[in-house]
Amino acid sequence: MAKPAFRAYTVIKRDGKEDYWLNLGVAFPHEDGEGFNILLQAQPIDGKLVLRTYKDEEEEPPKAPDKGKGRR
Repeated sequence: MAKPAFRAYTVIKRDGKEDYWLNLGVAFPHEDGEGFNILLQAQPIDGKLVLRTYKDEEEEPPKAPDKGKGRR
């Protein structure tokens, strides 16, 4: 089996705390390079998936960019 190309996450917004990135699965490239199979262990409630480049060890989830909501 091919090595996964991406990890699939859902980002859970939390009031007064940093967003929580929950790992839901992985994405494998098709042999012809024209697409991916995505294998999920769960589905995101909001229907949005975030794909991040796969690394052998799960990395610390990335920080969501500050959207200027008055946080300092």
